[in-house]
Amino acid sequence: MKGIFVLVSMGLLMSLTVLSVALGATGQEVLGEIQNRYEKTSDSEAKFIQEYFGTMMKGGPKGEGKVYFKKKGMMRWDYEVPNQKIISNGQALWFYRPDDNQVMVSEISKDFLEKTPLAFLAGEGDLRRDFNLLNFNESVSPKEGHYVVELAPKEPQSGLSRLSLTVDKKTYQVLQADVVDAMGNITRTRFLDIKTNLNLPDSLFHFTIPPGAEVLKIQEPTRPSPGGKGKPTK
Repeated sequence: MKGIFVLVSMGLLMSLTVLSVALGATGQEVLGEIQNRYEKTSDSEAKFIQEYFGTMMKGGPKGEGKVYFKKKGMMRWDYEVPNQKIISNGQALWFYRPDDNQVMVSEISKDFLEKTPLAFLAGEGDLRRDFNLLNFNESVSPKEGHYVVELAPKEPQSGLSRLSLTVDKKTYQVLQADVVDAMGNITRTRFLDIKTNLNLPDSLFHFTIPPGAEVLKIQEPTRPSPGGKGKPTK
């Protein structure tokens, strides 16, 4: 289940409205604009590349594929590498590995969604309410056009120490999210070819368990965290 609960939080990526921050913008202003952009977005899709950087290892597992998000905590991660799917309708979470013919299922509450690191992307939670601003940087090169905000959760979370967001200066869409745990391990997700307000159907965020698949029920953890694990039961 490593990394699953990080993804629950993964949600809506940008608004069609473009708004520029005035010269000399502060970190709090940028944080507010990021939140505003996602509150105005109904759904989105993007390609993604995921990497893990461990303190005890130089290189970790990588993943890539396509992801879909819709308000009320709905999401769908279709991995090409590795071969797996992570789907949530905002109430239940399915983690399916076709090669093993195994499905892990977990019920998720609104409280759980709001406290996950990237809840604002799924139309849940609030950056300004849930995080403290640690650092704010603007890209030196005009060609890059990025802001980087580094945050820490206001309430301690076992699997989350810091959250770093790289955002586009004009659209405030999240281009990269780094989730850092207490040990300094980083789960990095980059988003590419982002599209928004597509009127995605709710049915896209429901999973039908294949016949004969092994089903494991996972208890929701008391604190959502990157790589968090629940207790599986059959």
